[in-house]
Amino acid sequence: MIALALVTGTVLAQSMLPKLAVKSTYRVGFAQTESNNPWRLAQTKSMQDEAKRLGYQLVYTDAAGSTAKQVADVRSMIAQKVDAIFLSPREDKPLAPVVAEARKAGIPVILLDRNIDPALSKAGADYVTFIGSDFIKEGQRVGDWLVKNAKGKTNIIELEGTTGSSPANDRKTGFDGVIAKNSSFKILASQSGDFSRDKGRQAAETLLQAHPEANVIYAHNDEMAIGAISALEAAGKKPGVDVLVLSIDGGKEAVKLVVDGKINYVVECNPRFGPEAFKTLKGYAAGTKYPAKVINTDRDYTAQSAKTGLAGAY
Repeated sequence: MIALALVTGTVLAQSMLPKLAVKSTYRVGFAQTESNNPWRLAQTKSMQDEAKRLGYQLVYTDAAGSTAKQVADVRSMIAQKVDAIFLSPREDKPLAPVVAEARKAGIPVILLDRNIDPALSKAGADYVTFIGSDFIKEGQRVGDWLVKNAKGKTNIIELEGTTGSSPANDRKTGFDGVIAKNSSFKILASQSGDFSRDKGRQAAETLLQAHPEANVIYAHNDEMAIGAISALEAAGKKPGVDVLVLSIDGGKEAVKLVVDGKINYVVECNPRFGPEAFKTLKGYAAGTKYPAKVINTDRDYTAQSAKTGLAGAY
């Protein structure tokens, strides 16, 4: 199932952006940040499948978790004179200069999943729009669920995503803001797990040793949550019972862990960008004006909904 996108906000003039001719086919770049987890693999497959369906040529690159390589990847696409570039930025500041370089070269850029620092790069001026989830709201939804369902578990460890990335920044902002308004809850410690299963496990092990009183783990993505489950089990604790485990992304493995009771709550971050991304590209060529953000609609998974939702998870 593909989540619908909600177009919100003030429509931008976009007069400073490069034009895109209306054509029957396009040669489009897609600069992926990494392919080391199910979410990224699902996003890439969605983009490739939709390009194939439309008969477009997709110039695909994988930065393998390296910001420097992603900068080089985008510059290579500029040199190849692709018609447009889809970019999932690894970090929100270092990619701003190459977005500007693409604009100067006459190549429109559409951001997917992660945003660019708005102080350095602006929608409607440097790139067309951002398509993705509301990361702040995702964090808020996790916080709201915890406040309502904690049952006395209030000592929190937070496993943060890649330092400097917009989802890590915003998922922390949203969650921490809810917790700050509820004085009975306390974030004992936070540490980056780089959106990685093994690094999430290592961070959880370290923080659990330092804070044995922790009874909630909030992970910024499923991979770190699954790593945290391994750390909890190694420490002789029962995930989902002794320690609540909360996550964001909604991959099939994590949803199955909700069914099994080891993860208590997951907010989906839908990776199926292909249809909306290419629809936006064609719309832009036809003269459609877009707001700064096109927000995906994401569901969630609880003990009550996970079993029926499992089949539709990526």
